[in-house]
Order: sequence, then structure tokens, then C-alpha cells
Amino acid sequence: MQEVTAPPRAVPEPKPKQYKSSSELKKRLWRNKLLYVMLIPGVLYFIVFKYFPMYGLIISFQDYKPYQGITGSEWVGMKHFSRLFTEPDFLNILANTLILFGMNILIYFPIPIILALMLNELRGTFFKRFFQTLVYLPHFMSWVIVVSISFVMVTMDGGIINELLAYFGFSKINFLLSPGWFRPMYILQVIWREAGWGTIIYLASIAAIDPGLYEASRMDGAGRLRQVWHITLPAIRGVIITLFILKIGSVLDLGFEHVYLLLNSMNREVAEIIDTYVYTAGLRQGQFSYSTAIGFFKSIVGLIMVMTVNKISKKIGEEGVY
Repeated sequence: MQEVTAPPRAVPEPKPKQYKSSSELKKRLWRNKLLYVMLIPGVLYFIVFKYFPMYGLIISFQDYKPYQGITGSEWVGMKHFSRLFTEPDFLNILANTLILFGMNILIYFPIPIILALMLNELRGTFFKRFFQTLVYLPHFMSWVIVVSISFVMVTMDGGIINELLAYFGFSKINFLLSPGWFRPMYILQVIWREAGWGTIIYLASIAAIDPGLYEASRMDGAGRLRQVWHITLPAIRGVIITLFILKIGSVLDLGFEHVYLLLNSMNREVAEIIDTYVYTAGLRQGQFSYSTAIGFFKSIVGLIMVMTVNKISKKIGEEGVY
């Protein structure tokens, strides 16, 4: 009778010693040390200006008193959030914010894409660089300068636009005090200052497209418009969607400085937005807990919007931002 022998047991491979893996890690870190050094300023920025201030969100649940501090202030729970949604002026301020954001999405957002496509079609290197520089320059001006230039152009007393209106027989328009002209002025200033700068990413994406695709399309008889529609736009679609998702995250965060410079007592009904309201309530009136609750609300809405749009983009086959 043949004897049955048990199969040999597999001998587990010896685990690498801890000191060996840590040594390899140190070598890898040392080999890429310059890259990690370059990360330090960005990491410090986010830690100091993004993560540390999150501790201050506690005061949105407190009746914060500066002389008592965060630990000594009275805990009031959701009181300030309840006030936020019952404040008579808040719905109007929220509507103003959403309208300006909608104008940014519908009017401003496509313009850098169109501008990048137009600049890409310029064949002369000199003219291409000249126009690129020309449209980039306004970005380096502060909003104070942009609004000041607009003020000089539209003022009733010697403004070039009103002088032209008077020259052609039309009555002068008080652009600065008219509520109906606030939103057009706002979006035109945004376009003039930011559209050129926004083209940089799109031009970089267009430059990465394989030139062979354009050559093949020309051999098939495709004109420039068909090349743009069937090659350029599909190639940069991922970049467009990524920037759109990031833009959606600032749905309630339009920036304080620009709107505040245009804001006055005559157009406040349509010009007051959440950012200027936070400044008025928090710094000028000393309602620190209430203004912090508004900022917390803005952050939550932005997070939800980014997550929602990112999920939608993945469902339609795009990568999204995470």
C-alpha cells in the first residue's frame, strides 16, 4: 500500500526588515528633496490660512464675546443659523449673490474659452504674443484701479461715455447710482480683468493636442471651424469641466473688494451680496458669531455644490476633480 505524504507547506517569504524599508524611504525622500522643499510654502499656506482658521468656526455656535474668548463665551447652538434664514434682508442678499454668480457662469465663463480658441487661430507669432500680452495685462491691476478707470469713463462730469451720449443727442446716464446698471457694469469689469488670464490654462491644453489630428482633418477637407468643433473642443473638454466644477464651488463667494467698491446707498438693493453683508455685520457692527455662521453656511453650500457637480461629471464619463 502506497504511503500518502502530506504536501509540503509553503514557506512564507521573510518580511523585509524595518530598517531596510525606512532606509529606502529616506533615500527616496533625499533623492526628491528639492520637490518636497518646493511643497513647503504651499503646505504652510494651507495650514496657516485654511486649517488653523477652521477652529474659529466654533464661535458660530456661541454668543461670542471678544473679552471672554472662545472658551468663555456662551454656547447657543443653532441660534445664529436660525437667525440667518429668518432675517428679512437675507433672502434678497442671497438672491443678489446667486444672480451675479449666474452671470459669471453664463456670460463670463465661456469667454476665456472663446478667447483661447481665437488666439490659437492666429498664425503670426508676433501678433499672437502681442494680443496675449494685451489681454493678460488687466489681470495685474487691482480692483481699485479697475473700478477707478470705470468711474472716470462713466461719471456724469466729463466721463467719455456720457460725453459721447450727449454728443449724439442722447441724455446722460448716471451709471454709478443707477441700480439697473450695477450688474452690467460688474460683469463687464469681470470680463475685462479676468478673461485674458483665464485663457492661459486653455491655451496650454490646446498646445498639448497632437498636430497630426489637424493634419489628418485637413486632408479630409475639414475647415477651421470643423477642426475647432471636432478636435479642439473635445480635447479640452476635461479641462473645461474641471474648471467649471471649481467655479461652482464659489457659488456664494464672489469676492468682497470688487462689489464693495461699486456699492453705494442708491444701488444697495441689487448690489448687497453675502460677502459685503458679512463685512457689515461682522466688522462694522461687531456681530462676530452671526457673520461666522454666514461664512460657515457659504462653505457648506460650496462643498455640496462641488461634490454634486463632480458626481454628475463622473456619470457622464468625465474624470472630475477627485
